[in-house]
Amino acid sequence: MSSRHLTTAALLLIMLAAAVTAVAHPAPFSYLDVRLSAARLEGTLVLHDFDVAHELGLAAPDDLMDPATLGRHAGAIAAIVRSRLQMRADGLDRQWEITSIRPLPDRTAIEIAYRVLLGAAIGHLEIRSALFPYDSTHQTFVNVYENGALTRQEVLSATRSTVEYYTGGRQGALAVFRAFTAAGIHHIAIGPDHILFIVGLLLMGGSVLRLLGIVSAFTVGHSITLSLAALNIVTPPARVIEPAIALSIVYVGADNLLSTKGARDVRAWIALFFGLVHGFGFASVLREIGLPPRALGISLFSFNLGVEIGQAVIVVIVASLLAFMRARSPMLARQTVTAGSVVVVLAGAYWFVQRIW
Repeated sequence: MSSRHLTTAALLLIMLAAAVTAVAHPAPFSYLDVRLSAARLEGTLVLHDFDVAHELGLAAPDDLMDPATLGRHAGAIAAIVRSRLQMRADGLDRQWEITSIRPLPDRTAIEIAYRVLLGAAIGHLEIRSALFPYDSTHQTFVNVYENGALTRQEVLSATRSTVEYYTGGRQGALAVFRAFTAAGIHHIAIGPDHILFIVGLLLMGGSVLRLLGIVSAFTVGHSITLSLAALNIVTPPARVIEPAIALSIVYVGADNLLSTKGARDVRAWIALFFGLVHGFGFASVLREIGLPPRALGISLFSFNLGVEIGQAVIVVIVASLLAFMRARSPMLARQTVTAGSVVVVLAGAYWFVQRIW
């Protein structure tokens, strides 16, 4: 046989081996059922024997279909699962007990039954899963049942390893309120464009109540479009909204520089109008967090409340500083307003160019 024939035969053997391996590897899925009741969390986790055998270093996955063999490896399997599948209830890590491990020969899989004693009804459940990191395509299908009814289905993967679930009772509503209020405050705190827009509105001064009224008008505006976008009623693309937010900052700074003494104060109307634009930007944050389907109203209200709280803090700080400066040196206060407005214009222009290109 010539060397060319030998090479061809070798390639065919390699291709055949790859095909056999591909056939031997089952679909890269696991299945997690989570059943919640008043004081208990329990369910099952189904894993393909191929994945489990790989983690255990076993050459023959079919050996795990023998109950005796599976029993010998039960401790190692339990350790792997506990280290890669975590559950947190109301912010606390819960140690879950594996009650049984049995083979499912008809599915070439292993079923792990577990339970967690909660002691009391919970409001928030967080599930983190990275079961088989060696396979980047692996997915875990999660079904959540509450009081016997299927209430949530999610898919966890290498790019999305966490699912958060809020229960349907009073505890769940309180958990949603706390989580989304904190998210609103956090988003204002880490959003320099939103902060600068608000500061630009405040630079021209006024009483604390007047300034709170201006930012409240901003809240009314963004609440409307935030709700529309979060509910997928109106969803303009980010490539339009983000530059528009930057232009709103430019406008506020320029309006401060061009305003004349004695002119009518229309900042509340400006805040209301541009709040409609900023609301679409806030909606992208809510999409990343994920709105709980059974608590849409509470989550939207809480997020807006958090934003309002964050804005109120900014108002108090900026108004207090401006009042102090005006009392000590009116000229320095006017210079600060001018310089601050220039900074607002330049920052908004920079963000506009950056977001366009």
